[in-house]
Amino acid sequence: MKLRIGILGTRGIPNYYGGFEHISEYVSEGLVKRGHSVTVYNSHNHPYSAATWNGVTIKHCYDPEYRIGTAGQFIYDMNCLLDARKQNFDVVLLMGYTSSSIWGKLYPKNSTIITNMDGLEWKRSKYSKPVQQFLKYAEKLAVKYSNYYISDSKVIRSYLAEKYAINSQYIPYGADVYTEAEREQFSYTEALNEDYFLLMARMEPENNIEAILDGFNHSNSNRKFKVLGDTANRYGKFITHKFANDSRIEFKGSIFDNNRVRALQNNSYLYFHGHSVGGTNPSLLEAMASEALIAAHDNPFNKSVLSSDAFYFSNAEGVKDLVENVQRKDIEKTMVRNNLQKIQYQFNWEKVVDEYEDFILQCYGQLNHERIITGQR
Repeated sequence: MKLRIGILGTRGIPNYYGGFEHISEYVSEGLVKRGHSVTVYNSHNHPYSAATWNGVTIKHCYDPEYRIGTAGQFIYDMNCLLDARKQNFDVVLLMGYTSSSIWGKLYPKNSTIITNMDGLEWKRSKYSKPVQQFLKYAEKLAVKYSNYYISDSKVIRSYLAEKYAINSQYIPYGADVYTEAEREQFSYTEALNEDYFLLMARMEPENNIEAILDGFNHSNSNRKFKVLGDTANRYGKFITHKFANDSRIEFKGSIFDNNRVRALQNNSYLYFHGHSVGGTNPSLLEAMASEALIAAHDNPFNKSVLSSDAFYFSNAEGVKDLVENVQRKDIEKTMVRNNLQKIQYQFNWEKVVDEYEDFILQCYGQLNHERIITGQR
């Protein structure tokens, strides 16, 4: 069965922003290769302006976020939904719900609505209490107006089952394992022989950047600590100011060259992953695929992916201990190898796309059978 599928809720593809854009690239292209007709909605401000991308139809909708800030996201999502109502999609896949679920009554009535339920956005400490309350409400609306649900983390799947008594399909993100030829490119002068620690994250409090750098700052390490991420926001400026006197800490800014990022991950002595909110994090999977030795914040999201194949920390003192004591011996090599196998067998993109296709077909068939039985179609 070949379906007409619309993917909404992202800024668009190819990815210039984040996780949902990243997975939408792979899923949309993969579904097209499997014979489906797929449309992805892009902001009119997206750098990619063509009408198709690798066989995927691109719909550009007006997005006023650049003029009016966050409120523009809601208008953009409304514009996408209004257009989707005209397209007669068999399935609409919504990536997240933050600014779309308030328009639940606009969801196309004859389409099967599947929502990827995101990563418990209301827990993010960067949001004020009123915003956190709104995000809880948006989550509730997403449950109400969707027919089926996807969770990219087993922790989120359990949360949704307990909170709303709904079943959601667990489908994680994926990552690419590099070939031997690609691995030979891991030889940048900036990425020399495991002589530095590495952190890659958006500059946000829930990513535990301050705790990680505090721990390193108080350590006796002679290694450098490279920090990848845009420091232009308020929190980024606070972090760079706080650690300006530690010459070992290098703020490298955002790096969009994926080969360079993977080289830095691969050659780091220890890769710190501080994310504490959300589902399966793409940058964590890429670090695993790049064969980095990982130290992760101690929380259920990270443990559900890494299990015993990582070091864990909860505070700056724990980071200091890791910085001063982690070795690179046989046990650590086994941890790296085990994480690579997880990418190969659990988190590879072909498997992820297969699972998306299987679930989409299952949902479409089930809902249409129910509609025929009840005379809704």
